[in-house]
Amino acid sequence: MTSDTRGKEGPAAAARDPDLFEEFYRRHFDAITRFVARRVTDPHTVADVTAEVFLAAIDSADSYRPGRGSETAWLYGIARNLVGAEARRTARQAALGARIAGRRLLEADDIARLEEQLDAEAAGRRALAALAVLPQGERALLELITVDQLTLPEAASALGIRQVTARVRLHRARKALRGAVAHSATDRPATALAGDTLIAGTGERA
Repeated sequence: MTSDTRGKEGPAAAARDPDLFEEFYRRHFDAITRFVARRVTDPHTVADVTAEVFLAAIDSADSYRPGRGSETAWLYGIARNLVGAEARRTARQAALGARIAGRRLLEADDIARLEEQLDAEAAGRRALAALAVLPQGERALLELITVDQLTLPEAASALGIRQVTARVRLHRARKALRGAVAHSATDRPATALAGDTLIAGTGERA
């Protein structure tokens, strides 16, 4: 569970005072780096996006409301938007590169290495397959709760939605996952197991 630091100077004060900002940065750097690293595989990109999160936090410091959630949840909301923007930028670059370079022929060794990587990522793909049944909003909420270990109120804050909306989405997500698990139990046991694991991780934390 991410920890908040109640009683310390908040983002607005940190944006005005370099010393307070350094404290704010050190306080949240590890949590934000872990959040980004769970979603980005390139270390240089992780560093860049993490830095952008804190720059964006300075620009929008006055938007933070303690009553809506922790500083961590607020920063997660910023980080989530920036990770999404980076993914879209990377996708556009990849598409452009593919059009320019064409499709590279693979050697037998290349194919073997790729097959090994695909085998190694099988568990991750099963987990994603279990979440794929959910609409984007419910999937994002479940990701923040089960992967990033936010409470439901914090996840709602990170997504910019009301807690009652988050509760409804979580209820729908659980119901959809249970249905997917039941459907997959016979012909896709691995996907069913991944769904069971995700459902077990959706127990609400106050």
